Amino acid sequence: MSFAPRVVGPLKALYFRTASRYEVQQNHIMGLHSINSGNLICRHLCLSACDSLRHIACLLLALAVTLSVFAPNFVAAQNPQPIERAEAPSAGETPAVSEKSIAEPEAAGVPNVFRLERVPVAGGAELVTVFAKLGGLETSQDKKLVPLVTVLRDTLGDASLENDRLRYVWPLTYTRPSLKQRVLGAIPFLYTRMGNKGTISEKSPPPAMDLAAPESDVWNNIFWTALQNILLDPYGMPIKASTRSYRRNISDYRKTHIIRALSVLSLYQTLNGGQGAFSPSEMAEIHSRLSLTDKAFGGFVDDLNLEHYYEKTTSQQKDDRGHNWELLRQRAEAESLYFEPLRMPDGSTTHALLWIARRDLEKPLNHPFSGRFLNISDPRSDKRLLNWKGYVETRYFDKDSRPVTAATTDAEPVEMIPIALYGLDTPKIPMLLIDFRDNLNPKKREMSRRVLQDITRNILSVSRFGNLPYLLGRTVFDFVTGRRGIDVNQPSRLQTYSQLKLLLALNDSLEPELRNEITQRLEKVSLNPLENDLDVEARVARQQYEALLSYASRADGLAAKLERDRRAEMVPLAHSRVEQMFFRVANILSFGKYVHREDAAPDTEARLDVARRLAYHTNFLRQVAKSNFQIDVAWNLDEVRRSLSYIGDHGSVAGSEAIVAAGRIFSRTHDEDTRRACLESLSRIATPKARNELLRISQNKELDPSWRDTINTYISQINPPQPPGTAVTPKQGTGQFAQQ
Repeated sequence: MSFAPRVVGPLKALYFRTASRYEVQQNHIMGLHSINSGNLICRHLCLSACDSLRHIACLLLALAVTLSVFAPNFVAAQNPQPIERAEAPSAGETPAVSEKSIAEPEAAGVPNVFRLERVPVAGGAELVTVFAKLGGLETSQDKKLVPLVTVLRDTLGDASLENDRLRYVWPLTYTRPSLKQRVLGAIPFLYTRMGNKGTISEKSPPPAMDLAAPESDVWNNIFWTALQNILLDPYGMPIKASTRSYRRNISDYRKTHIIRALSVLSLYQTLNGGQGAFSPSEMAEIHSRLSLTDKAFGGFVDDLNLEHYYEKTTSQQKDDRGHNWELLRQRAEAESLYFEPLRMPDGSTTHALLWIARRDLEKPLNHPFSGRFLNISDPRSDKRLLNWKGYVETRYFDKDSRPVTAATTDAEPVEMIPIALYGLDTPKIPMLLIDFRDNLNPKKREMSRRVLQDITRNILSVSRFGNLPYLLGRTVFDFVTGRRGIDVNQPSRLQTYSQLKLLLALNDSLEPELRNEITQRLEKVSLNPLENDLDVEARVARQQYEALLSYASRADGLAAKLERDRRAEMVPLAHSRVEQMFFRVANILSFGKYVHREDAAPDTEARLDVARRLAYHTNFLRQVAKSNFQIDVAWNLDEVRRSLSYIGDHGSVAGSEAIVAAGRIFSRTHDEDTRRACLESLSRIATPKARNELLRISQNKELDPSWRDTINTYISQINPPQPPGTAVTPKQGTGQFAQQ
């Protein structure tokens, strides 16, 4: 089947089909054969169809914006664990960074790799920064300790975690690209690095994400996608290809540093036995929110599902590593190659090296070489290895080819030549990152997926959803390459590439010469012109951390930004959903420049404290009600009753989620005190929803009559539902509801 007609876009195809149908009808009825008339009619219909499609796209965009207000912005439920905090300085005071603010790893026998620093921020917040000792850098010892990740925790000035909110995450190696890098990033089909960023701006570093507003990324992506398709793509292939390439490079650059930040935080928590700077629920929130940035609608995931997602992804990552470890080890053993795992400081294996002994080069195998899963050429048939001038390492083996030290009796020295380096954190197959004999081998494999996407989308304007033959062909191609273990058109190497750069920086067990060669070859694999090399990233991290501390010390800096964020957080407490919808539209259409905020008030922090604690206890009760375990056994009932009591104390602002959770807990528990706490909480909420929930519970035929009488007593204490004509509106400035 010829795909020549598919070169034109679906919109042009619609034009031609519509025009042809119109001309056939006119020729049949009136016998008109005028070419000029047909061209005019065709041109008119093309414009009409174009306008119709644009109107439809605008309507879809408007519908998406309208629905955005119904995406709830939950506050993460965090375990109430005590944590020591320094007092916040006043506005304008420079945060004091003393030696005591840098904490040693708590776990005994753990390598001294990470340090933690807490810097208080005026207004009731703190900057939590993880430092790492980058032993792989060729710098002096005093410069090896580099700040890598900073998280802003909004504490409202107290020591309780119930009203805390994690906000911004700064991977300190993530910086604004230079003008040169931006221009290079917009060049289509430029799949290579072209240098590093020169000077570092003294501005505060850009955060990779606002954990308090994850849904904003989703709506921004929808808006930019619609803008790309409606306004930019019709201007021709150069504009279309350039803008899409730039957006892709910017997105990949951000993902790379998010992955590295996740790795740093996970390593720090693991080395400290899970008792590091963040509680388990906070760590689950950070990991899940950052991981979900790669998903189209990841920002809409409910906070209640974050911990489950965190456990699922962590388990899947371990399975992938184990699968790829065994697959690569077996293939190396079958081809008489030597398998060497490369470990992170916590002992996890993320990458592996394959070696060949020089003495084995001339030994023939009893079977042909199979490059399946290895994706390299036969080293024994490569004459370059016989006169290898690259890196060689001498190791010692005994008579049974087991590695031993040089001092071992009968130890035989063997020259080892590195063949390839693989990443183990990828699905299906180990991912080739470095081929020591062919630098282009891993690069062209990484380019295969990108080139295929760029040609089909930017040049041919073909998509899976608009072209059935392409959909079928692409599905078969993906299935074959995936099932056969062919490293072509596989998922991107972004994750394993980013982790290898971190491993090279943290792992000082590699020989310096080998590390340098791996680093040089790894930089050639990168497809993104926005990337910087390892040494430059360390310098960027130090300078950006100093800029962040300077920004936090200014009265008009981070403290002022935090105050504005809190006023924006007050909007759902003071405005209806319709009003919030208009605020969302204004924010999106202004490219995020307009953000509606409430006026500053003396009771802002007090109202936020109640709202956050209410969200904390509501999420906790929802988690208890949703769990598959028996409540009386798996959960602390004292904590459950405490949350129910808090919900009842603030029943006037409690949401329907808390009401449903209390009803489910009553049905699933057999503890009388907990059941009574559920009924007491529902009766104190005193809303029609709570009254209906009590009625639903009382209608359970299996319920003991004494409990039914108790429920009826509570129902009688609740005011009857308001008449249908009664309007309910929020009071401006209080977040409470009043009847009109």
